[in-house]
Order: sequence, then C-alpha cells, then structure tokens
Amino acid sequence: MATKKPQRITLDKEELKAFKKRIRERGALCDQDYQFIDAMTDAVEALTQALENKRASVTRLARYLFGAPTETAKNVLPKDEPPPETPPTPRKKSPGHGRNGNRAFTGGRRAKLKHEQLKAGDPCPACPRGTLYELALPATTIHLEGSAPINATIYELERLRCNACGMIFTASAPDDACLQKYADSAIAMVAILKYGCGMPFYRLGKLQKSVGIPLAPSTQWEIVDAGAEIVRPSFEALIDQAAQGKVLHNDDTTMKIISFLRESDPESERKGIFTTGIVSLSDEHRIAVFFTGHHHAGENLEELLRRRAHALQAPIQMCDALSRNAPKTFQTILCNCLTHARRQFIDVMESFPEACSHVIRQLARVYQNDELAKQQAMTPEQRLALHQSQSAPVLEELKQWGEKQLRENLAEPASGLGKAINYLLKHWEKLTRFLTVVGAPIDNNICERALKHAVLHRKNAYHYKTLHGAAVGDLFMSLIHTCELSGENPLDYLTTLLAHGPELRKAPTGWLPWNYRKSLAELNNPS
Repeated sequence: MATKKPQRITLDKEELKAFKKRIRERGALCDQDYQFIDAMTDAVEALTQALENKRASVTRLARYLFGAPTETAKNVLPKDEPPPETPPTPRKKSPGHGRNGNRAFTGGRRAKLKHEQLKAGDPCPACPRGTLYELALPATTIHLEGSAPINATIYELERLRCNACGMIFTASAPDDACLQKYADSAIAMVAILKYGCGMPFYRLGKLQKSVGIPLAPSTQWEIVDAGAEIVRPSFEALIDQAAQGKVLHNDDTTMKIISFLRESDPESERKGIFTTGIVSLSDEHRIAVFFTGHHHAGENLEELLRRRAHALQAPIQMCDALSRNAPKTFQTILCNCLTHARRQFIDVMESFPEACSHVIRQLARVYQNDELAKQQAMTPEQRLALHQSQSAPVLEELKQWGEKQLRENLAEPASGLGKAINYLLKHWEKLTRFLTVVGAPIDNNICERALKHAVLHRKNAYHYKTLHGAAVGDLFMSLIHTCELSGENPLDYLTTLLAHGPELRKAPTGWLPWNYRKSLAELNNPS
C-alpha cells in the first residue's frame, strides 16, 4: 500500500499562537494534552526556523561550489518581477575579428606587407588622373597559431675535425643560449601560468611533455624561485607605494600551507592560515598586494600602514564587517561593503521573497547612481553630491522600513530576514559612508576580484608546501594583478624585470608596472 504524501501546511509564529489559543478556548483536552500540543507547536516553530537558516546556508554553499550569476537585481529578483530600469551603457563594437578587435592583440607579432604590384606615388590603375598614397591605417588580418607555453630551440653546432692533428672546431652558439638555458620570458611565463592562471606545476609539466618539450615540475619551481629573488625589490617598492593609497580595500580567504599544518604548535592560539588581499587606490595607480600566513586581514593591513608617510591623512578603508579586518593601532575611515549586506537578503530570498525583493530593488537604485557616476566620469565631489541627492532618500526610506519590521514584529529577529535586517541596521553608518565621505567606495568588489587569484590557486593546486613557497606566490600574484589593474602586459613586465636585475636593485621605484617602460627607454637611450 502506497504511503500517502502528507499535505504541506505553512504556519508562521502568529498562526501557531492562534492555533493554541483556539484549542484552549474549547476546553476539550486535559492539561497533559495541552502540554503535548505546546511542545509540538514549539517544535514546528523551531524546525521552521532551522529550515530557513539551513536553506540560506545551502544557497550560499551552492553559489560557492558551482558559481552564480552576478548578484544584480535582474539575476536575483523573482522572474515574474521586472528588474529596475538601468541607464543604458554605451558600448563600442570592436572593428571585426570577432569579440576582440585587432588592437586587442598587443602581444602578437606584427608583419608589415607591401602591395604586390603597387606602391605610393604610382598612377592609379583604376583612373588616369589619380596618384596613389599610403593610408595611415592599414588593413589587417589575424592568423592564430598553436604552440607550447614554453618553446625550445635546439642549436645543432657544426663540428669540424682536422684529419691530421685531430683538433675539433665547434660553431658558436648564440649569446643568449650561452648565458642561460632558461630565457627570462620562460621564467615569466611559468610564473604567470602558475600564479596568474592557477595552473599547477605538474599540469604544466604534463602539457609540456605531451608536446615534446619536457619541463619537470621541480625545474619549474627552481627557476621561478630564483626569478622571485631577482624581482623582489619591485615587490617591496609596490608595498611601499600601496601604503600611500587614499583608499585601501582589504579582505582575506583561507589557505593551506602543508609545513604549517604538520608543524602546528598545539599551544598556539591561531590555527587558521589565510591569504590577505589589499587593493590600494590613489589618483594615479591601482595596486594589489597579497600576504599569506597566520595573520588576519586587519593585521596585515596594519603592517602595511607602518610604511605610510606620517604626513598623510588617515586612509579610507573598505572591508566587510568582520572585526578582524580592521587594524588595531592605525586610524582609518572605516567603510563596510554594501554588497555583503545585500547578500544577506539574497540568501533568504526563497523564504521571504516579498521583503527581500523590496530591499534588493531599493539597493539597485543606489547602485544605478554609482554606475551613472562612473559612466559620466564624475569627480569624487560630484559623485558624493549625486549620492546625497539621489541615494540618501532611498536609503533613509529603507532604514525606516527595516526598523518598522523589527519594531512591529513583522520580521522575527531570529529568522533569516530578521538577521539580514539586523546586520543592515547595526552597520548602517559604515555601510552608507559613501553618503558622507568624498571618495568612499560603495562595496569591496575590487578586493574580492583580486582574491580570486588566491582562490584559483587554492582550487587547482590545493595548497602551498612551505611558507617560502607562499611568499613566492604572494610576490608574483601581486606583480601580475597590479599589471592587470594598470593595463600592462605581465609577461613583458616580468621579462623586463628579470633581464634588468642590477638596475632594478639600484632604483626599484623606477621599475613598477606604470613606469618601467620609461626606465627601460632611458637605459637604452642614455642621451
């Protein structure tokens, strides 16, 4: 006999109270029955609350494991509810060649081809009157080829032997091959694949072997470790420059270091291992630096601020609301991430669709204003005025709405919705700092994107073997991501640094991603 599926009944706290009141008013049960019913209704309420919290945790876990679309209003609001209107973003179409125009191929070789029959100054073959001249913009076509990430050239040096005296004469190899087996570009490419793209040494070794150019994982580590010592002055200079930033974003993510796990001190209070990402913004530059070890994000930020010039004002700091993200002894203008607050409501959207949709739609209007400021390239002062006139009324209404939900028991404080509202109200001043402070960011997304480098490494390589290995990873991740933030080619940059180690040690501040080309030009043309 098939088991009948129970009917699902949804009861909130007020309905459970009303149910118990009706039972008591009828007076048909004994005291023991009433106690039994009270216990059952309390159990239903507790179970309902646990399911809400569990659903939010599972939603968060699924997003972490399988990824999710961006948490914009159009992606998280119910499908039958239209998203708020977003100002159109002008988008220029690339001139041919698919998604990327020919100007995007900055790293490709360029070959200039002349016309087969004609040249500038010749009479026009189509009409008797005109004369040909060269156009400033040539036509282009792109040809893509496949090759191993690390290529090799085998020089076969001719050998000649005297049939009388037996003396052997061998042809000379090129200077580069004589000086070093592994070119600077090869070292830079291995570092980028490992610490910029998350490709473990063993996986690159397998690829290289399969295409006939073997490069053992141990060899990859040896050349990258040696290269890190050459470029370390640029990393130290980068940290010094990051400490002077006007806005500092920081956060951390968990990491594994095998030697730490094996040799962990049972008496030590700190067991966790973390990678901290700090993104420093100034008027001129964007800098990313990473630090791996037992220290939390706030402690690493504190070490960074020790390098800050005393004459500078306190920086604006953006992070989430965890206390471990704030420095203990250095003063900052602390801001909290509005995206984190919004995520609290996204996690419980399924359980409280109406209330969460209201919050997300209101916050979407704030983000639209911030996007408008970016599109129109507003100054920090103009952006502040825009938020004060357009975003402040929206947020004030949202704050009053949240206070009403808790004051009138419209949202149970212990529920997922109540916790999300409590988080929003508790950190309100720091979450809305962009309404009062010039240049204060609205969220910590730029730092979360930077930490994806560390997450990618953890996902593919699982761990670092030693603290020294983690330090090498931090160094290259910092240089690579700062190049990306600066619009520079990390392969060109690292190759240049490796080739000019002595000059780098003498003046490291002249070999940063945004000025190394100038130093290289001055070195090649002293006059």
